[in-house]
Amino acid sequence: MSSDAETSTDADAPADTAHAGDTANADDTANADDTASTGDAAHADNTVNAAVAALERGEPVLVHDAADREGEVDLIYHAADVTPKAVARMRTDAGGLICTALSHDVCEAFDLPFLADALEHPAVTDESLDYDERASFSLTVNHRDTYTGITDDDRSLTITALADAAADAGADAGATDFAATFRAPGHVHLLRGAPNGLADREGHTELGLALAEAADRPPAVVVCEMLDAETGEARTPADARRYAEEHGFVYAEGRTLLDALRR
Repeated sequence: MSSDAETSTDADAPADTAHAGDTANADDTANADDTASTGDAAHADNTVNAAVAALERGEPVLVHDAADREGEVDLIYHAADVTPKAVARMRTDAGGLICTALSHDVCEAFDLPFLADALEHPAVTDESLDYDERASFSLTVNHRDTYTGITDDDRSLTITALADAAADAGADAGATDFAATFRAPGHVHLLRGAPNGLADREGHTELGLALAEAADRPPAVVVCEMLDAETGEARTPADARRYAEEHGFVYAEGRTLLDALRR
């Protein structure tokens, strides 16, 4: 009986009291969600601001795209700031392919094709990649004043001249004679940015170009994958973050950048 009485009392509890508790819990949950959302937005904004400030200072940033994409961390510089020392850092500390990403409009101004569209060979395929619909590769180039094109000095010259060309293309498409300035094939790989940037594609190419735009700099950035020297695999985000902390560089998750840059 005692048990039944207790059960009856619980069941007969005033309806208003029960609803008041439910309302309080719902309000608490909503407030917590709002606070979390506000905190996430602030964190994203702070990360973008730090990355943009780094590019403005001529420093690189480390960006991890996404675990379900390439799952790699790239070292990203604005192309105008790639000195021979920066090339040396990318080939020794990063170890991946050193590529210069140009915006879609710049590539259109200089008639730079997707490499797959320019080649006629059985090895060229239109199959989708595991991590994307197609590769962004365009031509490989050397500046015409380089010798072999592969040295740190040579690649720095080619890359900074590409930054100048990107700036010229924005002001006047005829300001740079691309074929007179660069020759192909060469040792600097060009990447074409998607026409609508991050709205079309969420790769390092577009993330880097979006950061350059936010920094009010010409649409030309250099991206280089960070590899593990011992395993040969991609550096883990945790290891890349440690590297960034050791050298005073900004580290950012691609998803965090996307959240802020798309607002």
